[in-house]
Amino acid sequence: MKILSNMNPKSKKDLDQLLAKRKKKLKLNTSVVINIIRDVKKNGDKAILKYEKKFNNNKIIVPSKKQILKSITFLDKKVKNAIDLSYKRILKFHSLQKFKNIFYVDKFKNKLEYKYMPLSSVGIYVPGSDASYPSSVLMNAIPAIVAGVKRIVMVNPPFLGKQSPAVLYAAKKCKIKEIYSIGGASAIAALAYGTTKIKKVDKIIGPGNAFVAAAKKEVFGDVGIEGMTAGPSEITVVCDKFSNPEWIASDLIGQAEHDDLAQCILISKDKKMIEKVKLEIFNQLKKIPRFSIAKRSINNYGVLIYEKSDKGIIDLINKIAPEHLELNLRNYKSLLPKIKNTGSICLGKYAVMAMTDYNAGSNHVLPTNGSAKYSSGISVNEFYKRISYINLSKKGIESLGPSAITLANYEGLQGHAQSVIKRIRRK
Repeated sequence: MKILSNMNPKSKKDLDQLLAKRKKKLKLNTSVVINIIRDVKKNGDKAILKYEKKFNNNKIIVPSKKQILKSITFLDKKVKNAIDLSYKRILKFHSLQKFKNIFYVDKFKNKLEYKYMPLSSVGIYVPGSDASYPSSVLMNAIPAIVAGVKRIVMVNPPFLGKQSPAVLYAAKKCKIKEIYSIGGASAIAALAYGTTKIKKVDKIIGPGNAFVAAAKKEVFGDVGIEGMTAGPSEITVVCDKFSNPEWIASDLIGQAEHDDLAQCILISKDKKMIEKVKLEIFNQLKKIPRFSIAKRSINNYGVLIYEKSDKGIIDLINKIAPEHLELNLRNYKSLLPKIKNTGSICLGKYAVMAMTDYNAGSNHVLPTNGSAKYSSGISVNEFYKRISYINLSKKGIESLGPSAITLANYEGLQGHAQSVIKRIRRK
């Protein structure tokens, strides 16, 4: 794990290269993805089944209600209770995000409205295969529920032909009636274009691997996607001499175990703390089941940065634009006003990223790969369309029309001008 010191020109170059290396790795040769999408568009369920057999050892696209209920039956009660608690807290926080429609009447009695309309249908992609993420079901489905989306479709890749009982329970909790045991680029294509068994949706939401991300970009335009890059995971932790190195190391490892391409960065003014955290990382790595994944992530995309000034720290954060930011500092308030680019911020020593993944109540589907510079995490807003309603009075068009005519003529759009002139012309 590399240590960068004082962010001199060489250190800045090293950081730039590290970030660029990861971005390059995330950019697939999209020809593979394009071919899969074309195959699904042409051959539908037949193509889906082919890819499921190949990648997931799966022969079932649509699990039966009996299979789902049977799977859920064997789920540990403690896990069910944990999902129930997360559901309650996420629902509460996202219910506060509901927008109010706008209605405005001006002095000419022109009426302007701005209404929020829920999308008709959304597809949520829940990562799976050898991992199980019931939390991702909740984070994607609950904002859609709050917005009023009537049809929510879940796709989730199975492991050895079987879906996670926890994922299925979370889907049942969210009253998702359409569940498909599929994953990867072919699942995205099915949601975007439909098959005999799978009706297409209006928008696709949810994190996935590089193939899923590439597929979503390819189908955008035919279907909506969230306005960000979601995954692989990232964390940047800022700590000081008062931080607990054992805690900090565990926070970084917790992100690294997600994916080979996960990005873990530590920034501190204290050199001794950096060394302590580095030692703790390698001590703790040996103790986790996903050791090999976390180790590759740490070695390839992990970096420890010594930066002596607050300005330097702020500049680094805004440059990296991390998905998750932890300010494990006594005096984090002084940094907050100038931090602009991040998906979420955990404040203080007890606000650990792992809690935001489950039951803090905020959403864990957040912008990655620098997209926090221009986008935000999943919210209720993601599942709305906004429609404007305009009702002009006779007095209104007669008063405002001449100005509109002037601008239309200036822009060379005489047809626009005439459509106004005909309404205000006196008989």
